[in-house]
Amino acid sequence: MCNISIKLGNCVKLLKTLPSKSVNMIFADPPYNLSGKNYQTVKNGKMTNCNKGEWDVISDIYKFNEKWVSECVRVLKDDGTIWISGTLHNHPSIGVLLKKLNLWIINDIIWYKRNATPLLSKTRLAPSTELIWLASKSKKYYFDYDTAKILNGGKQMRNLWEINAQRHKTKHPTEKPETLLERIILLGSKEGDLILDPFTGSGTTGVVAKKLKRNFIGFEISPEYVEIAKKRIGIENETENYSYSKAIEKNE
Repeated sequence: MCNISIKLGNCVKLLKTLPSKSVNMIFADPPYNLSGKNYQTVKNGKMTNCNKGEWDVISDIYKFNEKWVSECVRVLKDDGTIWISGTLHNHPSIGVLLKKLNLWIINDIIWYKRNATPLLSKTRLAPSTELIWLASKSKKYYFDYDTAKILNGGKQMRNLWEINAQRHKTKHPTEKPETLLERIILLGSKEGDLILDPFTGSGTTGVVAKKLKRNFIGFEISPEYVEIAKKRIGIENETENYSYSKAIEKNE
């Protein structure tokens, strides 16, 4: 039986309650700082100001990132890995911090969404990617290379991942596809490991961790999303399998 826990509150304060070197793998989908009067998005085919929530409006993105990343590094085990998603709005800051904190940067993974939303503006290229930093405390870290190869049809997996964007299962505006999290958790952890998500949102990481028989602890600042995540994780059909899991089962 997996131990699944979601706690309400500021992730930095909650991270301080965890023992050092207690977590096997961390997946973080932090605020990208996309919201505000200077940022626009498309809604119902029309341009409008981007407003994902107050949690996505940050005055000093570097200082904000430094606080939570530092605490994540403290709680990460010596052979663990941290995976951090982002876009050009916050990704450079994260990269600088990983180097400053003396982490070993393993990969910068490009998540390519072939079916990304078209861009109405004619002044730039249509954004179709997100980036994922993969780092560890040293060159000795857990990484399931063999599983990565299985998931990639028997060939060496590269750092360009083509995974389509999917219809959100909840109202959370930045919900990640479960297939993306499944790949990350399978490559970065073993059954029984403890997975941490400091920005749990609607609970995608917890859903996948439970399905893959990992323990999970998530932090979320929004009471509404905490309830959504708890309900979502609790009602999941545990007999359901994803395509990647089936690929692995064929090779067992």
